Amino acid sequence: MDGNHLSNRLSKVAEYVPINARMADIGSDHAYLPVYLANNRLISYAVAGEVVKGPFENAKHEIVKEGLEEIIQPRLADGLAAIESTDEIDTVVIAGMGGALITSILTEGRHKLDNVKRLILQPNIGEDNIRKWVQENGYQISAEAILAEDGHSYEIIVADATTAVVEYQPKELLFGPYLVKERNQAFINKWRLELLRLKEVETQIKSATTSPVEKLEQVELKIKAIEEVLG
Repeated sequence: MDGNHLSNRLSKVAEYVPINARMADIGSDHAYLPVYLANNRLISYAVAGEVVKGPFENAKHEIVKEGLEEIIQPRLADGLAAIESTDEIDTVVIAGMGGALITSILTEGRHKLDNVKRLILQPNIGEDNIRKWVQENGYQISAEAILAEDGHSYEIIVADATTAVVEYQPKELLFGPYLVKERNQAFINKWRLELLRLKEVETQIKSATTSPVEKLEQVELKIKAIEEVLG
């Protein structure tokens, strides 16, 4: 993978970036996503934020190699601290992290999102954390995608700013309001595997000398929810 050939996961993320967006890619690594978008004239400006020195240097090298210094600014900063008011960012991408970390980044940098119209979030786990944050912070899910790549399943959650009151049902928080309606093969495969894993956990809890009742109840509730969705 490089700035001209994205992985399937990042290609899908790229589809949701609005044309001519001024975007911030937080945790940009090699800056492949903004480089790809800039090379294809799909964005007008980008910040490639990295908190770790090595990936930051990789991003800087890639940007210079592609001659995109005027369009993409690499920044060594923690989370949304990479964004400056003069950037006029309207789209933020955070991809390839856990859901808890992504929500932590969004919460800590909430003041940086005042003019951000779109969030494109791709958690590796903990997708329900993302959806809870969205409904509580002035955003509404406008699209979702799920795909499998290299033995893993990835969900992409797109949220747009709104003044409306947003409230998702527990089933929508867990499975995704769009994904649960579409129920494509990647979705079914993901939750079948999760169901098998949870049933193993259930067996282990029940066979334990002292069974943690609360944890067992949580596992059994999730098993029931998955079985209902899978039908």
